[in-house]
Amino acid sequence: MMTAEDIQLLVSNGEDYHTEFKVSIPSKIRELTEEICAFANAAGGVLLIGVDDTNQIKGVHIDNAKRSAIQNSIGDISPSLHCTLSVVEVEGKSVGVIEVPSGPKKPYVLSGAIYVRMGPNSQKLTTAEEMRDFFQQADRIYFDTIPHPAYDLYSALDEDNFQEFRTEARLHSSIPTPQILHNLQLFDENEAIKGGGILFFAKVPEERFFQAVVRCVLFKGITKVHIIDDKTFGGPLYRQYQQAMAWLESKLQVAYLIEGTGPRKEVWEIPLTVFKEAIINALSHRDYYEQGAVITIEMFDDRVEVSNPGGLLWGVVKDFGHRSMSRNPLVFGLFTRMHLVERIASGIPRMREAMREAHLPEPTFQTEGMFTVTFKRPTQKLEGTVEETVEETVEEIIISLIMTNPKVTAKEMIKATGLTRRGVEYQLNKLKDSGKIERIGSTKGGYWQLTPKN
Repeated sequence: MMTAEDIQLLVSNGEDYHTEFKVSIPSKIRELTEEICAFANAAGGVLLIGVDDTNQIKGVHIDNAKRSAIQNSIGDISPSLHCTLSVVEVEGKSVGVIEVPSGPKKPYVLSGAIYVRMGPNSQKLTTAEEMRDFFQQADRIYFDTIPHPAYDLYSALDEDNFQEFRTEARLHSSIPTPQILHNLQLFDENEAIKGGGILFFAKVPEERFFQAVVRCVLFKGITKVHIIDDKTFGGPLYRQYQQAMAWLESKLQVAYLIEGTGPRKEVWEIPLTVFKEAIINALSHRDYYEQGAVITIEMFDDRVEVSNPGGLLWGVVKDFGHRSMSRNPLVFGLFTRMHLVERIASGIPRMREAMREAHLPEPTFQTEGMFTVTFKRPTQKLEGTVEETVEETVEEIIISLIMTNPKVTAKEMIKATGLTRRGVEYQLNKLKDSGKIERIGSTKGGYWQLTPKN
């Protein structure tokens, strides 16, 4: 049974794939049962009654008659589904809690209709095609919800990565790690960790799932004949995202525009936001059952392609770019909690808009088999790209800061150069690659050192 603290944590995070709020018991009890049926047909979830859409606990009174009506309505779901209503006191108010398991006998039907969970919403399947496709996939368990009883996540946990998750998800430092992991529904009823928990929080998930890596390749020209650079990144999925973005930034052209006395503005040849969307999409929606392929980021002279195994799911084929449905709802939910997904089903429109604003062709999509999004690179070099005076000035500032204080922080460099954090990281990597500086010790406790020739 959930505790008041568990409920407060769920409320603070808002509605998502696993969580639904109702401010009161609806006049038509069936509305609650539809949500329960949808959870059962997906990865399970929690329905909280007495919480509004703004994440405020309002409280609710549930008398015996309403309790009986809810239980009777749950009984209308076929095959039978065991889930009960409990009432928990939170902040002096009563909150109704219905915990719904991921049903082992999918599909679950309510009065002849099938309801499924799509993002933070439940939807009724209305066409024969949707129902047929659902029946075909009903026996296929989500990869990221498969339990792994022999795996000890606590001993394999990447502590630094978890702390970043805690920070980005805005979870208070006083909340114990086990409580967070359980509230994220990363364990099954037998306390076995689910695959999504391993992918997102283990130090080396590719030891368990060797296909869970990102390969980044730079080619010479416009074909796959000559490879210039080839890197494969593993680790927790969020780390893979960070490493892939850093690799892209080290290869793309960037211009530094200086306007008046304000900070320098970075202008990338292709807006970085499109790669953020594409990589998060790939990590969240790839088919991890496919062991013969990995996520790839391939850069050519004229384009960049981001590919992941698995085409579009049945629920989004007709509404591509307007509807979201994930093969890995647990993973997708974790990225959402880190605020890396702004709005469900908004990624494709944002990529298109960002490319238009940069006066570049809209991205193209291949949606069968491998899902591939292609971004065209500019035909001309960016005006002001890597201007010597700007580059030399930035380098001089950073080197001067290191000479003055070898333990200078990234925040201090950002303030002194006027660059963003990613811009500073880009310049530091350039200085390291050119052999001008080196990092001694760890990221937190170490310091910068100029090489002898400097």
